[in-house]
Amino acid sequence: MNLRIELSTDTVDGAVTADELGADRIELCSAGELGGLTPGPGLLAAVLARCHRAEVHVLIRPREGGFRYTPSEVDAMLTDVRHAAISGAAGVVVGALTARNELDRAVLADLVAAADGLPVTVHRAIDVSADPVTAVEALVPLGVRRVLSSGGAARAEDGVPVLRRMVAAAGDALAVMACGGIRPHNALAIARATGVRDLHAAPRRRLPPPPPSAVDYGTYAVLDEEAAGALVALARSAEG
Repeated sequence: MNLRIELSTDTVDGAVTADELGADRIELCSAGELGGLTPGPGLLAAVLARCHRAEVHVLIRPREGGFRYTPSEVDAMLTDVRHAAISGAAGVVVGALTARNELDRAVLADLVAAADGLPVTVHRAIDVSADPVTAVEALVPLGVRRVLSSGGAARAEDGVPVLRRMVAAAGDALAVMACGGIRPHNALAIARATGVRDLHAAPRRRLPPPPPSAVDYGTYAVLDEEAAGALVALARSAEG
């Protein structure tokens, strides 16, 4: 079984670690604890300069919250997609919904066009959509390369039946990449039960808090190198 591992990170150090561990892809974002937002140009440039093995795919998400976007937000997303493409990213990760909670095919078509041939992944907006399986079928004619999903559940383990149907609906036209609580203890079982061959994970550990202060900005989370390394090793051991 040939499994591909994508690791999500919002720091340069996390991306370098993922690259050195042997991840197949890096999903680069900012504000990972908000579900990920579009990374700034400095972060993207630094990661592209230091990561030479893994493909770097850029999350395009202009704000936290849901996935119904105003025209001005769509314009910002189109600009970010074009910037990722000319900067040398290997792909972009996008998503948008209509007021009826269906994938916004018009916006997605514009984002795919802006990518100008760069591989496009549709993110977990599909898990918020009314019917993830039907949504996969709608993506096929748009030229999307992958779709990231937990099968409409909070965790991939709970979305196995839907993920299996999504894989069947996608056929050979696009890849379904499982996400949501993917860890070394469940990755192989999820892959075998659903037929997915791409796994996305964002294992994080929180750093110790700074000394107490009257103005406290708290701490933050970084890529969990141990869990990430174990996932990559598991995927390699499953080959053959």
